Amino acid sequence: MRVLGIETSCDETAVAIYDSKAGLLADTLYSQVELHAQYGGVVPELASRDHVRKILPLITQVMAKADTSQSDLGGIAYTSGPGLVGALMVGASVGRALAFAWSVPAIGVHHMEGHLLAPMLEDKPPAFPFVALLVSGGHTQLVMVSAIGQYQLLGESLDDAAGEAFDKTAKMLGLDYPGGPNVARVAERGDISRFDFPRPMVNRPGLDFSFSGLKTFTLNTAAAHRDENGQLSDQLQADIAAAFQEAVADTLAIKCRRALRQTGVKNLVIAGGVSANQRLRVVLEAMVNKEGAELFYARAQFCTDNGAMIAYAGCQRLLAGQQQDLAINVRPRWPMDELLPLAN
Repeated sequence: MRVLGIETSCDETAVAIYDSKAGLLADTLYSQVELHAQYGGVVPELASRDHVRKILPLITQVMAKADTSQSDLGGIAYTSGPGLVGALMVGASVGRALAFAWSVPAIGVHHMEGHLLAPMLEDKPPAFPFVALLVSGGHTQLVMVSAIGQYQLLGESLDDAAGEAFDKTAKMLGLDYPGGPNVARVAERGDISRFDFPRPMVNRPGLDFSFSGLKTFTLNTAAAHRDENGQLSDQLQADIAAAFQEAVADTLAIKCRRALRQTGVKNLVIAGGVSANQRLRVVLEAMVNKEGAELFYARAQFCTDNGAMIAYAGCQRLLAGQQQDLAINVRPRWPMDELLPLAN
């Protein structure tokens, strides 16, 4: 089956075509970073309008790149949640309309299931079962994955997600949007031993996270080291960024180790935008090596929002006989444990 995947959950318009036999045939993405940078964050109405402008040209482009016509398609997958409601409506409306016009089935895909399954696009995908750490701007979750659609939430953030904490730290340090990648870039020249940041909730039982206290500690550290003009030197900025990043990576690694031991599983998947963070990968790789486990993640371009993960996830569900009716439904909030398992 050949599936067209559409992703418009936030500030990136992404389209891809995945074939169940040949694999990923083509993908393309338009980022709205420059549009939102002047506001210091995503403006939902502007995001929706830009999706409207870009989505049809991108579909035409990716179908040409994949040498695919409408008659070659066996289905269309689109992100139906979670995300910004206006942005979701653009992709869902276009995807559902094209499916109706081309007489193919359509399926609404859970955005985080797409991220969770993105490593399946790699040459060496993880085998089930595995523990998944989903880390993005809106989510920090540990999930036990027995099969596609069989998910058990093990733990989640009680306040800020890890990606959100990165973005807020960037603002505290005077770094531009998007914050997470810029914190990581500045941290490369920082001294991680200069400041001792807390590892929140690691001494408590359970697998939940909390990053609000770490965010406050970062704010207070930055405030205590500003000069008389309220500025941080480049080195102080780098050192604080490095200490913050190390604290997040250590915290995530400690909870992942606890999840692996609790479940007895030896495969760990990291997915979502923060999974592209190189320091996090290094820390987790060291942890799984000590545990006799193995770490899996997608290439950088498929860590952030992309159409390939939606096309893949949608393809698996369409092959299992699942599809959407003509109603266009999006869910800005959508617990992943509400997803149906595959029939087989």
